[in-house]
Amino acid sequence: MGVGGCLVVPWRCLVVLCLRLLFLVPAGVPVRSGDATFPKAMDNVTVRQGESATLRCSVDNRVTRVAWLNRSSILYAGNDKWCLDPRVVLMSNTKTEYSIQIRDVDVYDEGPYTCSVQTDNHPKTSRVHLIVQVSPKIVEISSDISINEGGNISLTCIATGRPDPTITWRHISPKAVGFVSEDEYLEITGITREQSGEYECSASNDVAAPVVRRVKVTVNYPPYISDAKSTGVPVGQKGILQCEASAVPAAEFQWYKDDKRLVEGQKGVKVESKAFFSRLTFFNVSEQDYGNYTCVASNKLGNTNVSIILYEISEPTSSTLFQEETTTALTPWKGPGAVHDGNNGTSRRAGCIGLLPLLLLHLLLKF
Repeated sequence: MGVGGCLVVPWRCLVVLCLRLLFLVPAGVPVRSGDATFPKAMDNVTVRQGESATLRCSVDNRVTRVAWLNRSSILYAGNDKWCLDPRVVLMSNTKTEYSIQIRDVDVYDEGPYTCSVQTDNHPKTSRVHLIVQVSPKIVEISSDISINEGGNISLTCIATGRPDPTITWRHISPKAVGFVSEDEYLEITGITREQSGEYECSASNDVAAPVVRRVKVTVNYPPYISDAKSTGVPVGQKGILQCEASAVPAAEFQWYKDDKRLVEGQKGVKVESKAFFSRLTFFNVSEQDYGNYTCVASNKLGNTNVSIILYEISEPTSSTLFQEETTTALTPWKGPGAVHDGNNGTSRRAGCIGLLPLLLLHLLLKF
């Protein structure tokens, strides 16, 4: 297409014909090496979409007629404007230069432009090619997707720009390394849970900063219990059993003792479940609470369970505490940074002095 808008009325078209007959050369014929050094147009002009392009043509005082043409349309003849496009303006018409400017350039303005002159009854032309660059733009991209583990996905990212942009896909994940695809399409077969997350499409062509869009990929998988430990608690104390499971969608938890399901609100027991764990709390453990418990984690893809035991342990007695304290007092500290005296007698005396208060406390407890 290109810049146009030449007035299509009979007298105007007649003038166009006369101008071409006057120059005796079709529009767009380039200057040959044997021709005069003028008119001399610029080399190819490269501008970004939306910018202004100035087309210059060097002339001298032998030139009698000048014109700028775009393909078969005359843009300017001398100082007279022949096109209707308001973006095209005359910049200079002197004895040394004849130039026009195209403002707010768009892709349809790209193409050849011809400077044509008449001198000594010899028409001559020179051509310049306008190149319009366009920033990259992503015009189509896949929507967020949810898929079961082991399935196949295909992500699409279509972008436009001049020159054609380069498309790259990258997995936004701490475990990901580099690009996963350098193409408009990203294919993943047998997808795993580690491949879930966001995938970033980047379109770049060095005209402007790369354009980035993201697609979220959710990989569904059945529950997997990652942590569950049996717990020992004395009678009358608080006891907690906890079960952790990873799953997408998030798992739902249920607790059983034997074949009886435990529910929230049951006397003395609290069931608390979050996205990735469930906790069973006993506020005052009794003999009847000890035993085997089953944690069941389930979602739409399956379920799994684990057995956890709440068992009884003895509460420490005063004599046990006395024995532990005595052992601690008589045993030198050998942890990091401890300083040991080489005089064994001094160490024993210090141990006896530290033991005296404990002996007195023990005698008082006896009575």
